[in-house]
Amino acid sequence: MYKSHTCGELRKEHIGQEITLSGWVHRRRDHGGVTFVDLRDRFGISQVVTHPDISPEAHQALYPVRMEWVIQVTGIVRERPEGMENPDLATGYVEVEVNDVKILNPAQTPPFLINKEEEVDEQTRLEFRYLDLRRERMRDNLILRHRFIKFIRDYLDERDFLEVETPILFKTTPEGARDYLVPSRVHPGEFYALPQSPQQLKQMLMVGGVERYFQIARCFRDEDQRGDRQPEFTQLDLEMSFVGRDDVMELIEGMYTALVAEIVPHKKVLETPWPRMTYNEAMSRYGKDNPDIRFGMELQDITELVVESDFRIFASVAKKGGLVCGINARGLGDYSRKQLDELVEFVKRYDAKGLAYLALTTDGEERSSFAKFLAEETKQSILENMDAQPGDLLLFVADDEEVVYESLGLLREELADRLGLCDDDVLGFAWVIDFPLFTWNADEERWDPSHHLFTSPMPEDVHHLDSDPGQARGQQYDLVLNGNEVSGGSIRIHDSDLQEKVFGLIGLDPEVARQRFGHMLRAFTFGTPPHGGIASGIDRFCMLLADEPNIREVIAFPKNQSARDVMGDAPSPVEVKQLDELHIKLDLGEE
Repeated sequence: MYKSHTCGELRKEHIGQEITLSGWVHRRRDHGGVTFVDLRDRFGISQVVTHPDISPEAHQALYPVRMEWVIQVTGIVRERPEGMENPDLATGYVEVEVNDVKILNPAQTPPFLINKEEEVDEQTRLEFRYLDLRRERMRDNLILRHRFIKFIRDYLDERDFLEVETPILFKTTPEGARDYLVPSRVHPGEFYALPQSPQQLKQMLMVGGVERYFQIARCFRDEDQRGDRQPEFTQLDLEMSFVGRDDVMELIEGMYTALVAEIVPHKKVLETPWPRMTYNEAMSRYGKDNPDIRFGMELQDITELVVESDFRIFASVAKKGGLVCGINARGLGDYSRKQLDELVEFVKRYDAKGLAYLALTTDGEERSSFAKFLAEETKQSILENMDAQPGDLLLFVADDEEVVYESLGLLREELADRLGLCDDDVLGFAWVIDFPLFTWNADEERWDPSHHLFTSPMPEDVHHLDSDPGQARGQQYDLVLNGNEVSGGSIRIHDSDLQEKVFGLIGLDPEVARQRFGHMLRAFTFGTPPHGGIASGIDRFCMLLADEPNIREVIAFPKNQSARDVMGDAPSPVEVKQLDELHIKLDLGEE
């Protein structure tokens, strides 16, 4: 071994011992002929010192050393002189008086500082990711992720779950995002697909009698990127037999409540047991099916109050069956006209045609873009409905339900950021249930599954499949945390006849269904237990617990927002010989 101790290990009890440390030079300081080096490894930092009159050879050997050189030192642990202690370091009460230095590897000057947290262009960080990982922030994120996954494994193992690996190379069954395809050399013209999730395979495990399965699964989706997406990602995949919806939800709630207490004990869970709300309730209160419940500012429906009003915009929308909703941004009643115009432009990004306002300034003045068109009684009803007080700013959108919910739901979060209402150390977990089983696809005149093809309808809603599928609710449940969906699952269809009926409702030709899912339909004829499960996005969950702005910060080697690996320069061209072996010809057009 190149070290007898780690750089984060030394304490007063080691004083007088001869030890050997190896690591990277974090800082170097020369004081009056004495050289101090902060030596760093994954576990911490230790100060080492050479004296020219005590160990001239070691002092001379340390002379050329610069930041990020890899060195090995041997010496005696001493107590730091009085007044020279560093209480901010766990090792800050001792130092190593070095008598031998070995340079294991010199280093070029890094493109950014590693010993100091500073703003660095992300493209540079990703290009030199191996250097970025040396920084304290990234090290701590990887440690948190490791502990997160280890806790899950231990928790589920204690509850009789089996960790089972499922194939990475599987059958392409296009659904949702595009598949990543892998050409087969030994089967010309045929392709594997990388799994978007192990959904079908974990259901087959239930048919196989595994009963309680989980996997830390790698998943792949060829979709447009954003801050909380990657082309390859990791999820906790979990499935259970002989369970109902509440069984799965209670397991997950217990696991993550315990995980938070152990992994991030400084964070507080807002409410236990976690609140449950229906999809319709989430949309009407928050404008989103993944609401942030850490603050109020909930949507208020005033449609009935304005349907007969003289404000034509509100009244016409209300009479056509649209919605008029508002939010109360407390404390923003003194917003200037310029600031209000900025909010108007914000909601227009989400197809809202405008934003009406009623501001109650702190000095008692009332300013509004529409109140003069309202009867005094109607205005007072609105103020009462929205619990308006001096200093409040009431903001309204009138439009179709979808536009109202999206624009106000996102405006609500924007204003919460401005008002500082979102405490990162507060975790607002909530369950959203009773989703519609289908949504209507007007372009293709068919029903689309709101979750996935294998979600079972609520037992009391099965009859709607024959008469009005839009009324059927699915046995789906989403776990949301601080405005992010972090888990999603459902009770699955385990009856082949019901599964085929769902295929028919979504317009899937029976022959195509057999080609894509024949293995499942056949398996279901051999005695399939009722089963259900859930998948949790590990990257997104860790991002929230680490207070990071995007999931790239909790992944060792992520792709950038263009789905490119800038460190390894991938994707990249391949040799013609490789394409020939796969019977592939490229047609790149004018490119």
